[in-house]
Amino acid sequence: MARYTGPITKKSRRLGTDLVGNDKAFERRAYPPGMHGRGRTKESEYLLQLREKQKARFAYGVLEKQFRRYYEEANRLQGKTGDNLLIILESRLDNVIYRAGFASTRRQARQLVVHGHFLVNGRKVNVPSYRVSAYDVIDVKPTSQNAYPIVVAKETHHERVVPAWLTVRPNKGRILVHQLPVRDQITIDVNEQLIVELYSK
Repeated sequence: MARYTGPITKKSRRLGTDLVGNDKAFERRAYPPGMHGRGRTKESEYLLQLREKQKARFAYGVLEKQFRRYYEEANRLQGKTGDNLLIILESRLDNVIYRAGFASTRRQARQLVVHGHFLVNGRKVNVPSYRVSAYDVIDVKPTSQNAYPIVVAKETHHERVVPAWLTVRPNKGRILVHQLPVRDQITIDVNEQLIVELYSK
């Protein structure tokens, strides 16, 4: 259950992308942190590859050891390793809750899952890294329907764009997983091929 708990906006500025979503602090200072943040950095091939890996890691809230395991699993599957890696990351339960609009950030989604607010196919799941499958049904637990974050999510659901591989019924607090996503449905600012190049050295 380990995770990065430091300042995520600082990581966003270091990596040059908004890892949180609608991060106002990042928008104010879209340059790296530190006294040399506005200086020029030599863009080596390794730096570009490492930056893409760190973007994916921090965006999904995964530590290095687990991320490496995801890559090794993706490499064993048929198809493009980079696409497989992103599909594995997208199918994490905390990410599905975030994508469905029941949390404003993945960090909040992780906390909601850990606190046991969701059922998957009728069974309580409190593991953020739990991987959903096609045709899974995710419900807000009946006793959690009036929890403040859930109520806010229902009221503001129309403001969020839900990916096509999910169907959300906010009034019922239900998420239907039609299928696992394909690469074109994954909207994240990451070049997965550079990650593959980094790990395949």
